[in-house]
Amino acid sequence: MFRWLFGTARNCGFIHGHQQGYIYQQRFSLVNIKLKWVKDRTLDAVVTGQRDLKAAGILVSVIYSSSEHCLPIYHLLRHRGQLGLPGDLKLSTFIRRYPNIFVQSYLFDSAGSPVPCFSLSPEALELHREEVNILQQNQLELRDRLCKLLMLTRDRILPLQTIDQLKWDLGLPYDYQHSFVPNHPERFSFVSLPDDRIGLKLLFWDDKLAISDLEKNTSLQQKEEDIKNGSLVFPISFTRGFGLKRKCMEWLREWQKLPYTSPYSNASHLDPRTDVSEKRIVGVFHELLHLTLHKQTERKNVSNLRGPLALPQKFTKVFERHPGIFYISKKSDTQTVVLREAYDGQELVQKHPLVKIREAFTSLLKKGLLDRGKGVYKKNRDANLVEGLRKEVCIAEETGQLSSEDEPDSVFSEYDSDSPQQNPC
Repeated sequence: MFRWLFGTARNCGFIHGHQQGYIYQQRFSLVNIKLKWVKDRTLDAVVTGQRDLKAAGILVSVIYSSSEHCLPIYHLLRHRGQLGLPGDLKLSTFIRRYPNIFVQSYLFDSAGSPVPCFSLSPEALELHREEVNILQQNQLELRDRLCKLLMLTRDRILPLQTIDQLKWDLGLPYDYQHSFVPNHPERFSFVSLPDDRIGLKLLFWDDKLAISDLEKNTSLQQKEEDIKNGSLVFPISFTRGFGLKRKCMEWLREWQKLPYTSPYSNASHLDPRTDVSEKRIVGVFHELLHLTLHKQTERKNVSNLRGPLALPQKFTKVFERHPGIFYISKKSDTQTVVLREAYDGQELVQKHPLVKIREAFTSLLKKGLLDRGKGVYKKNRDANLVEGLRKEVCIAEETGQLSSEDEPDSVFSEYDSDSPQQNPC
């Protein structure tokens, strides 16, 4: 009886269209399709060098934030976990790769051992000051970027550790908790989480921001029929030479026709075992990558977003299942997810002002490596070292901190190690 009444009501148009869509959606079970990974040298080249750029950029920010723009190695070691450097690479070794950015000097600890200290070169200082100005000029845009990240989550809250993993990609200042968030008390608030961690909560939902990048560009990228049906399609391109089997092509064509669910809407009604739910997950990460400056992020940065984003188990499998939308680069001993549509060759289609600063910084890194290989900095480094030691010895002798038995000849002391050191001050 119920089925007859339901069918009659549906045929007569008494059931709303979106309810029909809901019934329609649940019929599409998750198709077991696996596409092969094919190396993309062009996008690999985009990823290469990002690790050193990020590490150097964070170190520059840390040094610049100090009162004298100069910090000893033991202080910089506290930030090593944020840099993403290989575990077998000493921080001091990494810093010395770029003598045109980090200027080395020494001070003595209480035992008379020389401690490496690093300040910034004039070129690095100038670039970083430009970056600070751009951050100030684009503060509202970066505020909205952080708002949208929180709007993607179920409870509008993210632990600070999770945001910390994404702050470089989002373009936030490295000390955003102190220098950025307090400037917008009407939007953000720090809260205590059940696991005793601190989280950032969104206080104000802005409907104007709750529009995905795919929805913004419907008039340019979508067919009128797809817009009318609500089945927006994702831009797709494959690595040159990528062979797609007919079965996969047919599945992808049908998958693109499925209803598009905005990543900012409640999707609790979707069955996670369906292709429609998978299209929603793809939409979430499509939007998340659009929020990043370089339209890429390390896969591990999103691995702990399952709970906040209300995603099913093994949600990152969508990266492998949709190589025409995402490319997984395996460069730099990690996996980096890149949004294909954002690049024309190795160039970003749209560049944020901060990206242009980072490109200038990348050029400085390359020049430093090249000149260092030619020995350009050796003479200056030795001169700075001798002068720095001479001054420290004079100071130590005047204050009685250096005995006649101390030997300051060996400048590569235990402070060159990445193991924790006692504060020489």
